[in-house]
Amino acid sequence: MKFTTQDALTVAALLREAALAEIMPRFRTLTAGQIRQKSSATDLVTDADEAAERLLTARLKQIFPGCAVIGEEATAADPSLLDHIAEPDFLFILDPVDGTANFAAGLPLFGVMASVVSRGEVIAGIIYDPMGDDWAIALRGEGAWFETLSGQRRDMKVAKPVPLNQMVGGVSWGYIEEPLRSILCTNMAQLSASASLRCSAHEYRLIASGHTHFVLYNKLMPWDHAAGWLIHREAGGYSARFDGSAYRPTLFTGGLLCAPDEASWQVLSQGLLHPRSA
Repeated sequence: MKFTTQDALTVAALLREAALAEIMPRFRTLTAGQIRQKSSATDLVTDADEAAERLLTARLKQIFPGCAVIGEEATAADPSLLDHIAEPDFLFILDPVDGTANFAAGLPLFGVMASVVSRGEVIAGIIYDPMGDDWAIALRGEGAWFETLSGQRRDMKVAKPVPLNQMVGGVSWGYIEEPLRSILCTNMAQLSASASLRCSAHEYRLIASGHTHFVLYNKLMPWDHAAGWLIHREAGGYSARFDGSAYRPTLFTGGLLCAPDEASWQVLSQGLLHPRSA
């Protein structure tokens, strides 16, 4: 099914609508009862997440009749939804508030993400920044760009390759198990700098616009990665799972490493994911 630039802009406007209606009015006004734990103290959901997802789901089904919609919060209530993401011709995957822990803490570092998946292939990705009021957008085979509220566009392009000791990137190691956890954390000393923003929406925007060189993740829930992976790919980047296999939104484990090009991926993989020789 063809998903056009105009369709992408329609979805972009819906992400903004949800943010204005359900997310931003709750920013820095949440009460304790409006913030809840899911799997752990760092895995949170708020009233904003749930309300924004309900709004987006209803509006997408209205505007794109016959589409399927899977959101992070609906899946938390019914994990079996993930069993069917490779089936629909036209599926929207939603992360209504990416960076919920930041949002709940009053930190202005969160985003609203949507990807479009057709028969298991990501064909579009949109990341909205409610604080900056702009979007990162990609269509498969058609490039990635920043879009402002006034309609101005700027192409996104990944950074040029540099040696490992000059690389700056985002490393999310909290879900990595031993022994890889210790190997990775030890090897990070070889980098110029690393950080975790606790928000893949902004980490993907940074790498796809050339401000950082790489991102590394272990847990691969599709609402966290499908949109950003495509934006990075369309900005010229190279990505693969830790074993070198291709990323797909139907795969939830195996890690993901995104780099400027394949050679940089190989350098990062060898430098970060393998024990250093004595």
